[in-house]
Amino acid sequence: MSDRYAIAFKRVYDDIDEQDGQRILVDRLWPRGIKKEKLQLSTWCKDCCPSHQLRQAYHAHEIDFNTFAERYFSELEANIEALTPLLRASRNGKVTLLSAVKTFEQSHLPVLKHALLCALAQEDREADGDEHNSPVCFGKDFNYWN
Repeated sequence: MSDRYAIAFKRVYDDIDEQDGQRILVDRLWPRGIKKEKLQLSTWCKDCCPSHQLRQAYHAHEIDFNTFAERYFSELEANIEALTPLLRASRNGKVTLLSAVKTFEQSHLPVLKHALLCALAQEDREADGDEHNSPVCFGKDFNYWN
């Protein structure tokens, strides 16, 4: 994927850093024990999170991570407008996606980042008038989180 956009992950419980850029909460539920003013959020994007049913099935171990990732990516593709605030933020500098998850690797965060980078790449291709190029997002490899 492109190094053109800076998208990082951080737990809501971690210290705020001036290098965070725009801090965007990407959990459907508000994190326990956290006051709104402590997070210093730019925005809260609930609509770009996995559906309640998908999140429940994953946490109940009814589906594995690959199935979760594929279904979540499909949800994002079907509701691409939910990514609009994140796309705008990503075009304006560094974005830090905040979540209460304990481990990023097996969460919705790498899938969301992948979907964001795919959508940004698609917009870039369309803006360049280069619609006939192959998309960069063929695979649904969510095994990265940096």
